[in-house]
Amino acid sequence: MKNLEFNLSVYRINFLILLFALPCLIASKPGYKSKISYAASVEGRWDLTLYSEGKQYPSWLEVRHSGLHTLVGQFVGPGGSARPISKVNFNDNRMSFAIPPQWEQGKEDLHFDAIFEGDSLRGTMISSDGKKFAWSGVRAPSLWRTQEPEWDSTITLFNGKDLTGWHPTGVNQWKAVGGNLVSSKSGSNIMTDRTFTDFKLHIEFMYPKESNSGVYLRGRYEVQIADSKGLEPLKDQLGAIYGFVAPNEMMAKDAGEWQTYDITLIGRLVSVSVNGKLVICSQEIPGITGGALDSHEGEPGPLLIQGDHGPIEFRNIQLTPAK
Repeated sequence: MKNLEFNLSVYRINFLILLFALPCLIASKPGYKSKISYAASVEGRWDLTLYSEGKQYPSWLEVRHSGLHTLVGQFVGPGGSARPISKVNFNDNRMSFAIPPQWEQGKEDLHFDAIFEGDSLRGTMISSDGKKFAWSGVRAPSLWRTQEPEWDSTITLFNGKDLTGWHPTGVNQWKAVGGNLVSSKSGSNIMTDRTFTDFKLHIEFMYPKESNSGVYLRGRYEVQIADSKGLEPLKDQLGAIYGFVAPNEMMAKDAGEWQTYDITLIGRLVSVSVNGKLVICSQEIPGITGGALDSHEGEPGPLLIQGDHGPIEFRNIQLTPAK
């Protein structure tokens, strides 16, 4: 009986060894090419720039595998939120995919084609209205920090008297009124003259009913401002990193009340407190959000405030940069 049990144990061990070794044995056969390793070259996150009529438009792409033989992903265009890609085709260093338009119903899909060259992408996009864009992509930096930052002195970004230290992105409608930074109607965004890398930010804001704005960290990652009281804490509501990270609780006050954000950004890791309650804790921001200034994620960037979605007011804008 003991010999039988011993022999069964040996058989089990040999079976397990064969089970785990089989993929390696197959892969070592002449002519065999692993589809996972073959596609892995294009997998990852990509900072994109679209080009048309002398203008540049920042975008972002992620490609990842789903199962053994399928690539999927998500895409962020010059505006809007991250959109899923159900299938990314990749063969002989050529990539293609299609996604439906975000807002227009009944229009053609957006079509992307690209060539993978070394560690970059180069291709074209056909929009839903037939417009052709050239585009290029480079791998997005990890932005991982090996140690906690040492914080410098806090800076008051808005003096309450005028727009010193700020400039609009177009025709200006922003004013200093009663110590507040005020946009009384939809118009241009506004951003700081200075740029920053890692920082802690305190900012207070007030919006009328159904208005909308956002605070762009480094000019690339939008922390959403929206009239959200009573709504679910989703990726496009107050406290969210727009399209990517939802707050774990909705802490919005009534429209017409002053509210606060306390935000810490270290590399890609962001923490957000809304009205004194931590709702996002050290979550990764995968890439730029729609409306970003550019897709150069490895560079410092300004604080940008959205002014094209309705009336909004800000006050007590304090930033503590990392040394």
